[in-house]
Amino acid sequence: MSRFAAIAFGLLMVGAVAYRADGLAVMVAGIAATAVLASAWVRPAATAAVLLAVLTVVLGAPAPMHAVLAGLAAAVYLVVLHTDPTVPTMAFAVGFAAAAAAVVVLPVQVAWLPLAAPTALLAGYLLAVRPFTR
Repeated sequence: MSRFAAIAFGLLMVGAVAYRADGLAVMVAGIAATAVLASAWVRPAATAAVLLAVLTVVLGAPAPMHAVLAGLAAAVYLVVLHTDPTVPTMAFAVGFAAAAAAVVVLPVQVAWLPLAAPTALLAGYLLAVRPFTR
């Protein structure tokens, strides 16, 4: 059953990024959908499918909310395909998708924010690895 759920989320990922795409992006999305179907038997194809979906985002420039949906579907796709999902895993995936959706919906015009973002990411990384450095 989890294999069918994984394929469903993979196809949702591809469909979200391919919506209103044209030209080369449609061809890459088709290859990504083929990789999703192949991942039912060959698990490394799932990684290729997600990377092809990212390439479709780059080439097709979908709406930001479609990219958020594709990111959530990609996370669930990989988790369901490779292991049994747990409540914390899915909660964090949905939480990050909600945060990304909030960033898309709430425009903030702060000139210094791009300069502060790398520092905030570094601080988050250092907090995350702190338990492992003792």
